[in-house]
Amino acid sequence: MRLHEYQAKELLTRTGIPVPRGVVVSTPEEARAAFAQIGAPIAMVKAQALTGGRGKAGGIKAVHTPDEAYQSASAMLGRKIFTSQSPRDGASVRKVLIEAGLALEREYYLGITVDRERATPVFIACASGGMEIEEVARTHPERIIREYIEPVFGLQPYQARKIASAIGIPRTHIKRFVDIMLKLHIIFLVSDLELIEVNPLALVEDDDFVALDCKMVVDDGALFRHDDLARLYDPADADPLDDEARQAGVNYIRLKGNIGCMVNGAGLAMATMDLIKSCGGEPANFLDVGGGAGADKVAAALRILLADTQVEVVLLNIFGGILRCDVLAEGLASAVKSLEVKVPVVVRLEGTNKEEGVRILGESGMSFKVAHGMREAAEMAVGMLSSNA
Repeated sequence: MRLHEYQAKELLTRTGIPVPRGVVVSTPEEARAAFAQIGAPIAMVKAQALTGGRGKAGGIKAVHTPDEAYQSASAMLGRKIFTSQSPRDGASVRKVLIEAGLALEREYYLGITVDRERATPVFIACASGGMEIEEVARTHPERIIREYIEPVFGLQPYQARKIASAIGIPRTHIKRFVDIMLKLHIIFLVSDLELIEVNPLALVEDDDFVALDCKMVVDDGALFRHDDLARLYDPADADPLDDEARQAGVNYIRLKGNIGCMVNGAGLAMATMDLIKSCGGEPANFLDVGGGAGADKVAAALRILLADTQVEVVLLNIFGGILRCDVLAEGLASAVKSLEVKVPVVVRLEGTNKEEGVRILGESGMSFKVAHGMREAAEMAVGMLSSNA
C-alpha cells in the first residue's frame, strides 16, 4: 500500500525528521487560506497523487500569493495526473499539500528498500537529489551508493557515516545527517515498509536538513500489525480492478499488455507470463487465484479480467491440485452465464479431475479453446491476437 506524501511526512515528523510547514487541503478556498496560514513569501502547491514525476506533469507549482494558490489548486483538484509511473488510467488528485518554500543549498537522495537477491534491506544514497533516481542509475551508476543492512544488527552508525562521506555531506553536518539516516531505518523496520524514499533531503539556508518529499510503500502482508496505517487505505486511490481483487482475495497486478492471465500459483503465473512473452505476446496482468480457490473466487477473477478493456484474449492456466479442475470449470461455467464474454478464452487444465473439467467446459455453451500444454496455450493466445487484428 502506497502512502500519500502528506501521510508519509506525518510519520517522518513523529520520528523527528524535519519537513516543511504545510497544510493539506481539499478545495481551492482552503488553499488560499492555507497560503496565509503558512506565512511564507513563496509556497509550493503539490498534488497528492500516488505517482512519481508529478512536477513534470504539472502537479507541483510555486506560488507567491493567496490567489495563485487558489488558481493552482483549482487546476489540480479533481483532475488526473499521467506520468510514466502512474496507473494506466492516471492518478487522481483529491487533495493538495500547501508547503512553505525554502531556500536550498544542496539536495540529496536517500532511500531504503529490500534487495531481493541478497534477501536484506539496502540503503541507497546519491548526491544528485531531486532527480529521478532511475535516470541517475542509468546514466551515472557510479553516483549511486549502496550500503547493505545486516537484518540482525540493523543500520550501524559507521555505515551511515560511510554514506555521508561518500556523497559529500559537509563535515559539520555529518552528525545530523547520520541521525536522520538512523531514524529512516527505524521507520522502515517499525512500519514494515517495502520502500522509504526521501527525494530530496535538502540542506537549507539555516543549516538544517529538511525532507522536501517522501514516498513510502507498506507491505500489504504486514498491515494486520498496523491498524493506523491500514486505516489510511482509500479505495478511491486504487485502481477499481485492484480494489475488486483485494475484496475478492485475489492476487492481481495490472500490467500494460492485452492477454489476460488467470493462474493458480504465483510461480506458475510467472512462468505463464514468461511463455506469453517468449511467444511474442504481452500479458495484461498477473493474477493468482491461489491453490485453494473455489468456484466463487474463480468467477470473481474472471470478472476482473474481462473488466479490463485492454484484454483481447484470456488465458487460463490451471494445475488441479488443491483446486480441482472440475471445480474450476464449474466456476467458469457459472461466471460466463452472468458475463458478456466478447474475447476468446484459452484454457489449459492439468491435474485432478482434468477430464471432468474439460467435459464441463465443453457443455457450458461457451467456445473455450482447450490447450494440451503450457506452450500450446501461450501460442494459441498470441495467435488469436493476430487473427483478430
